[in-house]
Amino acid sequence: MDKINVDHMLAIEEPFIKAPLEQLKRTVRQSQRQVERETAQVSAVLKTLVKGGDGVAAEDMAETLDGLVGRLKALRDKLDEAKQEEALLIQRSKQRAADLHELSEFESSTQPEFQRWCRARLDRVLIDYMLRSGNVDTAQKLAATGGLEHFADSSLFSLVMSTERELCEQHSCHGALQWCAENRSALRKIQSSLEFELRLQEFIEMIRVSRTPDAIVYAKKHLTQWSDTQLPRIQRAMTLLAFSPDTRCPPYKSMFDEARWDQLALEFRSVIFQLFNLPAQPLLHLLLQTGLSALKTPACISGDSTEHNRNCPVCQIETLGRLAKDLPLSHHVHSNLVCRITGERMNEDNPPMRLPNGYVYSFNALTEMAKLGGKVKCPRTGEAFAITDAKKLFIS
Repeated sequence: MDKINVDHMLAIEEPFIKAPLEQLKRTVRQSQRQVERETAQVSAVLKTLVKGGDGVAAEDMAETLDGLVGRLKALRDKLDEAKQEEALLIQRSKQRAADLHELSEFESSTQPEFQRWCRARLDRVLIDYMLRSGNVDTAQKLAATGGLEHFADSSLFSLVMSTERELCEQHSCHGALQWCAENRSALRKIQSSLEFELRLQEFIEMIRVSRTPDAIVYAKKHLTQWSDTQLPRIQRAMTLLAFSPDTRCPPYKSMFDEARWDQLALEFRSVIFQLFNLPAQPLLHLLLQTGLSALKTPACISGDSTEHNRNCPVCQIETLGRLAKDLPLSHHVHSNLVCRITGERMNEDNPPMRLPNGYVYSFNALTEMAKLGGKVKCPRTGEAFAITDAKKLFIS
């Protein structure tokens, strides 16, 4: 019973190991594209100078070369920063792989080393939850306290939070569009329309402030390139030019709705999580739901509150019960009887006892209750009976 099922534990850890690898892959690609772009532009300028030959003034040539040197130095500085980030991500990946490798070295769940590993795992699960909730400072303090800095994707979640604030509070698409430009090929692979939604929102905002000529120019430049996949929406967007922001016409009223900013923030979060192989739900929720699904029974979802067990977390409809609402019922080959008074399992050492009113409780619970006057009181109906009236039941 104490044997550790490593495969089951690793099944939910895929995002933990993949996130830094995805970040590393994208950092390397961005650096490569930046080098290719800058070197191509520098080569083009040098070719122009060579073709000009003696026709180019010495002062102009020197100024041009100085400009090229400045660009190459700036490129070098950016590559140095990228190199440091790559080294950090590589180190983070190594430490995470080593942490998961420790699982194969544990022989029993009762080992003190395994208990320490589980506590560290709980800390990083809480860190993930706090980062997703926007409590970045608290998450970083917990990571620093436990030496778990390499287990926290703080930079990634900081980017998500700052972009969401820019969208929801400042009503600006600048940061999100810049991110889309840097990850355009990846967005194309997953067929994401995030960039189109952002461009459409900028177009709508121009119409909102009566910048109609600018909106038309913007649509020709940025919206028409999506005509292959978004033509009906582009046509509807152009029709928006004929309506005012306070229109009551349903299709166009929703386009002017300020709630679109919140939808954009949610879509940005969903897309970035998809690119970096992060689950949409916090890992804390997934782990809790895994446990809750093993406890959920028909009694937990009964409309009769008297059927609920006060010691069952699924029956607590205002707390964990909400998290278990959409989960399937647990599958039990062998049923377990649990006393609703003590929460203890009823078996041969603690047999089930039936009261005259038909309700069943454990022997230990009724015996403890009978110590006060020899009577037992049914917690469901309030009826009182003598302990001798309780009949022992046998489980077959």
